Amino acid sequence: MHRCLIALLMIIVPAWLSAGDEKLFVAKPFTAEKSFTPGIEGPNCDREGNIYAVNFAKEQTIGKTTPDGKSEIFVTLPGKSTGNGIVFDKQGFMYVADYMEHKVWKIDVKTKEMKVFAHNPKMNQPNDLAVAPDGTLYASDPNWTKETGQLWRIDRAGKTHLLAENMGTTNGIEVSPDGKALYVNESVQRNVWAFPIKDDGSLGEKRLLKKFADHGFDGMRCDVAGNLYITRYGKGTVAVLSPKGEIIREIDVLGKQPSNLCFGGPDGKTVYVTEVTKQRLVSFRVDQPGLAWQRWQEK
Repeated sequence: MHRCLIALLMIIVPAWLSAGDEKLFVAKPFTAEKSFTPGIEGPNCDREGNIYAVNFAKEQTIGKTTPDGKSEIFVTLPGKSTGNGIVFDKQGFMYVADYMEHKVWKIDVKTKEMKVFAHNPKMNQPNDLAVAPDGTLYASDPNWTKETGQLWRIDRAGKTHLLAENMGTTNGIEVSPDGKALYVNESVQRNVWAFPIKDDGSLGEKRLLKKFADHGFDGMRCDVAGNLYITRYGKGTVAVLSPKGEIIREIDVLGKQPSNLCFGGPDGKTVYVTEVTKQRLVSFRVDQPGLAWQRWQEK
Protein backbone atom coordinates (compact mmCIF):
# COMPACT_ATOMS: atom_id res chain seq x y z
CA MET A 1 0.00 0.00 0.00
CA HIS A 2 1.27 3.48 -0.83
CA ARG A 3 2.84 5.25 2.16
CA CYS A 4 0.65 8.32 1.72
CA LEU A 5 -2.49 6.17 1.78
CA ILE A 6 -1.31 4.37 4.91
CA ALA A 7 -0.68 7.71 6.63
CA LEU A 8 -4.14 8.94 5.61
CA LEU A 9 -5.83 5.83 6.99
CA MET A 10 -3.99 6.25 10.28
CA ILE A 11 -5.31 9.79 10.52
CA ILE A 12 -8.94 8.91 9.81
CA VAL A 13 -9.19 5.83 12.07
CA PRO A 14 -11.79 6.81 14.73
CA ALA A 15 -10.43 7.76 18.14
CA TRP A 16 -12.60 5.12 19.79
CA LEU A 17 -10.70 2.29 18.09
CA SER A 18 -7.34 1.04 19.31
CA ALA A 19 -5.19 -2.02 18.82
CA GLY A 20 -7.33 -5.10 18.36
CA ASP A 21 -10.36 -2.92 17.51
CA GLU A 22 -11.04 -2.26 21.19
CA LYS A 23 -13.75 0.35 21.50
CA LEU A 24 -12.77 3.27 23.68
CA PHE A 25 -15.15 5.69 25.41
CA VAL A 26 -18.13 3.33 24.96
CA ALA A 27 -19.90 2.44 28.23
CA LYS A 28 -21.32 -0.94 29.12
CA PRO A 29 -23.02 -2.28 32.26
CA PHE A 30 -20.63 -3.71 34.85
CA THR A 31 -22.99 -4.78 37.66
CA ALA A 32 -26.66 -5.70 37.65
CA GLU A 33 -29.34 -3.02 37.84
CA LYS A 34 -30.48 -2.18 41.38
CA SER A 35 -27.57 -4.06 42.94
CA PHE A 36 -26.84 -0.81 44.81
CA THR A 37 -29.22 1.64 46.48
CA PRO A 38 -29.91 5.12 45.00
CA GLY A 39 -27.08 6.28 47.30
CA ILE A 40 -24.48 4.58 45.12
CA GLU A 41 -21.31 6.68 45.23
CA GLY A 42 -17.60 6.34 45.85
CA PRO A 43 -16.03 4.65 43.91
CA ASN A 44 -12.34 3.74 44.02
CA CYS A 45 -10.03 0.82 43.25
CA ASP A 46 -7.45 -0.94 45.39
CA ARG A 47 -4.08 -2.17 44.18
CA GLU A 48 -5.60 -5.49 43.02
CA GLY A 49 -8.26 -3.75 40.93
CA ASN A 50 -11.27 -4.36 43.19
CA ILE A 51 -13.82 -1.56 43.03
CA TYR A 52 -15.30 -0.16 46.25
CA ALA A 53 -18.52 1.86 46.19
CA VAL A 54 -20.90 2.87 48.95
CA ASN A 55 -24.42 1.62 49.62
CA PHE A 56 -24.24 -1.81 48.03
CA ALA A 57 -27.48 -3.78 48.62
CA LYS A 58 -28.44 -1.46 51.50
CA GLU A 59 -27.57 1.94 52.94
CA GLN A 60 -24.47 2.47 55.13
CA THR A 61 -22.50 -0.31 53.48
CA ILE A 62 -19.37 -0.25 51.37
CA GLY A 63 -19.52 -2.80 48.59
CA LYS A 64 -16.56 -4.60 47.05
CA THR A 65 -16.79 -5.56 43.38
CA THR A 66 -14.13 -7.79 41.86
CA PRO A 67 -12.62 -7.08 38.42
CA ASP A 68 -14.97 -9.70 36.96
CA GLY A 69 -18.07 -7.92 38.33
CA LYS A 70 -18.94 -9.96 41.43
CA SER A 71 -20.10 -7.83 44.38
CA GLU A 72 -20.47 -8.31 48.12
CA ILE A 73 -20.74 -6.18 51.25
CA PHE A 74 -17.23 -5.28 52.40
CA VAL A 75 -18.07 -3.38 55.61
CA THR A 76 -21.04 -1.64 57.21
CA LEU A 77 -20.46 1.75 58.83
CA PRO A 78 -21.65 2.11 62.44
CA GLY A 79 -24.49 4.21 63.85
CA LYS A 80 -25.96 6.66 61.35
CA SER A 81 -22.73 6.97 59.37
CA THR A 82 -23.21 6.84 55.60
CA GLY A 83 -20.40 7.01 53.10
CA ASN A 84 -19.93 9.11 49.99
CA GLY A 85 -16.52 9.68 48.37
CA ILE A 86 -13.71 7.14 48.74
CA VAL A 87 -9.94 7.47 48.22
CA PHE A 88 -6.89 5.33 49.02
CA ASP A 89 -3.45 6.41 50.19
CA LYS A 90 -0.25 4.81 48.88
CA GLN A 91 -0.12 2.47 51.88
CA GLY A 92 -3.49 1.02 50.90
CA PHE A 93 -5.68 2.55 53.61
CA MET A 94 -9.16 3.57 52.56
CA TYR A 95 -10.67 6.95 53.50
CA VAL A 96 -14.44 7.43 53.35
CA ALA A 97 -16.32 10.74 53.59
CA ASP A 98 -19.23 10.31 56.03
CA TYR A 99 -21.76 12.99 55.14
CA MET A 100 -24.19 12.08 57.93
CA GLU A 101 -21.79 12.34 60.87
CA HIS A 102 -19.30 15.01 59.65
CA LYS A 103 -16.46 12.49 59.67
CA VAL A 104 -13.83 10.88 57.51
CA TRP A 105 -13.25 7.19 58.26
CA LYS A 106 -9.95 5.36 57.84
CA ILE A 107 -10.30 1.67 57.04
CA ASP A 108 -7.62 -1.01 57.01
CA VAL A 109 -8.66 -3.01 53.95
CA LYS A 110 -6.82 -6.12 55.13
CA THR A 111 -8.37 -6.32 58.60
CA LYS A 112 -11.52 -4.21 57.99
CA GLU A 113 -10.67 -2.23 61.13
CA MET A 114 -12.39 1.17 61.05
CA LYS A 115 -11.52 4.30 62.97
CA VAL A 116 -12.50 7.95 62.77
CA PHE A 117 -9.63 9.71 61.03
CA ALA A 118 -11.10 13.23 61.06
CA HIS A 119 -14.16 14.90 62.55
CA ASN A 120 -15.35 18.48 62.67
CA PRO A 121 -18.90 19.51 63.65
CA LYS A 122 -18.47 22.65 61.51
CA MET A 123 -18.58 20.51 58.39
CA ASN A 124 -21.87 20.59 56.51
CA GLN A 125 -21.60 17.10 55.04
CA PRO A 126 -18.19 16.01 53.75
CA ASN A 127 -18.97 14.81 50.26
CA ASP A 128 -16.00 13.88 48.15
CA LEU A 129 -12.29 13.42 48.84
CA ALA A 130 -9.07 13.91 46.90
CA VAL A 131 -5.57 12.88 47.89
CA ALA A 132 -2.40 14.83 47.14
CA PRO A 133 0.93 13.16 46.29
CA ASP A 134 2.11 13.62 49.88
CA GLY A 135 -1.02 11.96 51.30
CA THR A 136 -2.82 15.14 52.33
CA LEU A 137 -6.59 14.87 51.93
CA TYR A 138 -8.89 17.54 50.54
CA ALA A 139 -12.65 17.41 51.10
CA SER A 140 -15.59 19.14 49.46
CA ASP A 141 -18.35 20.15 51.85
CA PRO A 142 -21.61 21.35 50.29
CA ASN A 143 -24.69 22.80 51.97
CA TRP A 144 -27.40 21.80 49.52
CA THR A 145 -30.17 23.74 51.26
CA LYS A 146 -28.32 27.06 51.07
CA GLU A 147 -26.56 26.18 47.78
CA THR A 148 -23.21 27.04 49.35
CA GLY A 149 -20.11 25.08 50.19
CA GLN A 150 -16.72 24.85 51.89
CA LEU A 151 -13.36 23.18 51.29
CA TRP A 152 -11.22 21.43 53.88
CA ARG A 153 -7.67 20.17 54.08
CA ILE A 154 -7.10 17.14 56.30
CA ASP A 155 -3.46 16.62 57.21
CA ARG A 156 -1.77 13.27 57.77
CA ALA A 157 -2.54 13.48 61.49
CA GLY A 158 -6.27 13.85 60.77
CA LYS A 159 -6.45 17.51 61.75
CA THR A 160 -8.96 19.57 59.74
CA HIS A 161 -8.18 22.98 58.24
CA LEU A 162 -10.89 25.15 56.65
CA LEU A 163 -9.54 26.36 53.31
CA ALA A 164 -12.49 28.13 51.70
CA GLU A 165 -16.06 29.06 52.59
CA ASN A 166 -18.96 30.87 50.93
CA MET A 167 -18.45 28.97 47.71
CA GLY A 168 -21.21 27.37 45.65
CA THR A 169 -22.24 23.76 46.17
CA THR A 170 -18.76 22.22 46.26
CA ASN A 171 -18.88 18.63 45.12
CA GLY A 172 -16.34 16.90 42.85
CA ILE A 173 -12.74 17.44 43.91
CA GLU A 174 -9.34 16.31 42.59
CA VAL A 175 -5.64 17.13 42.81
CA SER A 176 -3.62 17.56 39.59
CA PRO A 177 -0.89 15.00 38.73
CA ASP A 178 1.88 17.38 39.81
CA GLY A 179 0.15 18.14 43.10
CA LYS A 180 0.12 21.87 42.37
CA ALA A 181 -3.58 22.43 41.62
CA LEU A 182 -6.83 21.54 43.35
CA TYR A 183 -9.86 21.19 41.09
CA VAL A 184 -13.32 21.70 42.58
CA ASN A 185 -16.71 21.84 40.92
CA GLU A 186 -19.93 23.48 42.09
CA SER A 187 -22.94 21.38 41.13
CA VAL A 188 -25.69 24.01 41.19
CA GLN A 189 -23.59 26.87 39.81
CA ARG A 190 -21.97 24.61 37.16
CA ASN A 191 -18.47 26.01 37.67
CA VAL A 192 -15.19 24.10 37.66
CA TRP A 193 -12.49 25.95 39.62
CA ALA A 194 -8.72 25.49 39.81
CA PHE A 195 -6.86 26.57 42.97
CA PRO A 196 -3.06 26.71 43.20
CA ILE A 197 -1.87 24.61 46.14
CA LYS A 198 0.79 26.39 48.17
CA ASP A 199 3.75 24.68 49.81
CA ASP A 200 1.98 24.64 53.18
CA GLY A 201 -1.14 23.00 51.69
CA SER A 202 -3.24 26.15 51.72
CA LEU A 203 -4.86 27.50 48.55
CA GLY A 204 -4.16 30.52 46.39
CA GLU A 205 -6.67 32.54 44.39
CA LYS A 206 -9.06 30.39 42.38
CA ARG A 207 -9.55 30.72 38.64
CA LEU A 208 -12.48 29.55 36.58
CA LEU A 209 -11.45 26.55 34.51
CA LYS A 210 -14.84 25.97 32.87
CA LYS A 211 -18.47 27.04 33.26
CA PHE A 212 -21.10 24.71 31.85
CA ALA A 213 -24.42 25.95 30.50
CA ASP A 214 -26.65 23.17 31.74
CA HIS A 215 -27.06 20.12 33.98
CA GLY A 216 -25.21 19.44 37.21
CA PHE A 217 -21.93 17.87 38.30
CA ASP A 218 -20.86 15.29 40.79
CA GLY A 219 -17.52 13.51 41.19
CA MET A 220 -14.43 13.92 39.01
CA ARG A 221 -11.01 12.33 38.63
CA CYS A 222 -7.81 12.99 36.65
CA ASP A 223 -5.97 10.79 34.21
CA VAL A 224 -2.17 10.82 34.10
CA ALA A 225 -2.19 13.56 31.44
CA GLY A 226 -4.15 15.88 33.74
CA ASN A 227 -7.47 15.61 31.91
CA LEU A 228 -10.48 15.82 34.21
CA TYR A 229 -13.25 13.24 33.86
CA ILE A 230 -16.40 14.89 35.26
CA THR A 231 -19.75 13.19 35.87
CA ARG A 232 -22.58 15.26 34.37
CA TYR A 233 -25.43 14.50 36.77
CA GLY A 234 -28.76 14.87 34.96
CA LYS A 235 -27.20 14.68 31.50
CA GLY A 236 -26.03 11.10 31.75
CA THR A 237 -22.51 11.65 30.51
CA VAL A 238 -18.92 11.93 31.65
CA ALA A 239 -17.24 15.03 30.22
CA VAL A 240 -13.49 14.96 29.61
CA LEU A 241 -11.95 18.36 30.25
CA SER A 242 -8.38 19.25 29.30
CA PRO A 243 -6.10 21.09 31.77
CA LYS A 244 -6.85 24.21 29.72
CA GLY A 245 -10.58 23.83 30.31
CA GLU A 246 -11.50 22.57 26.84
CA ILE A 247 -14.08 19.81 26.44
CA ILE A 248 -12.36 16.94 24.66
CA ARG A 249 -15.38 14.62 24.53
CA GLU A 250 -18.44 13.39 26.41
CA ILE A 251 -19.26 9.74 27.04
CA ASP A 252 -22.81 8.39 27.41
CA VAL A 253 -22.93 6.30 30.61
CA LEU A 254 -26.30 4.58 30.08
CA GLY A 255 -28.17 6.45 32.80
CA LYS A 256 -29.08 10.06 33.55
CA GLN A 257 -27.49 10.34 36.99
CA PRO A 258 -23.79 9.43 37.14
CA SER A 259 -22.59 10.29 40.63
CA ASN A 260 -18.86 9.56 40.58
CA LEU A 261 -16.09 7.61 38.88
CA CYS A 262 -12.65 6.05 39.27
CA PHE A 263 -9.92 4.51 37.15
CA GLY A 264 -8.83 0.88 37.41
CA GLY A 265 -8.34 -2.29 35.44
CA PRO A 266 -5.03 -4.07 34.79
CA ASP A 267 -3.60 -1.07 32.93
CA GLY A 268 -5.47 1.75 34.66
CA LYS A 269 -7.47 2.48 31.51
CA THR A 270 -10.89 1.27 32.68
CA VAL A 271 -13.23 3.91 34.10
CA TYR A 272 -15.92 2.73 36.52
CA VAL A 273 -18.94 5.01 37.01
CA THR A 274 -21.55 4.88 39.80
CA GLU A 275 -24.92 5.54 38.16
CA VAL A 276 -27.95 6.35 40.30
CA THR A 277 -30.86 5.89 37.88
CA LYS A 278 -30.21 2.18 37.38
CA GLN A 279 -28.29 1.78 40.65
CA ARG A 280 -25.28 0.02 39.15
CA LEU A 281 -21.71 0.38 38.04
CA VAL A 282 -20.95 0.93 34.37
CA SER A 283 -17.51 0.90 32.76
CA PHE A 284 -15.71 2.12 29.67
CA ARG A 285 -12.18 1.94 28.33
CA VAL A 286 -10.00 5.03 27.78
CA ASP A 287 -6.68 5.94 26.17
CA GLN A 288 -4.77 7.16 29.26
CA PRO A 289 -4.37 5.52 32.69
CA GLY A 290 -5.89 7.18 35.71
CA LEU A 291 -3.81 9.17 38.14
CA ALA A 292 -4.84 7.07 41.15
CA TRP A 293 -3.89 3.87 39.32
CA GLN A 294 -0.48 5.32 38.45
CA ARG A 295 0.19 6.00 42.13
CA TRP A 296 -0.42 2.33 42.92
CA GLN A 297 2.52 1.51 40.64
CA GLU A 298 4.92 3.72 42.60
CA LYS A 299 7.14 1.94 45.10
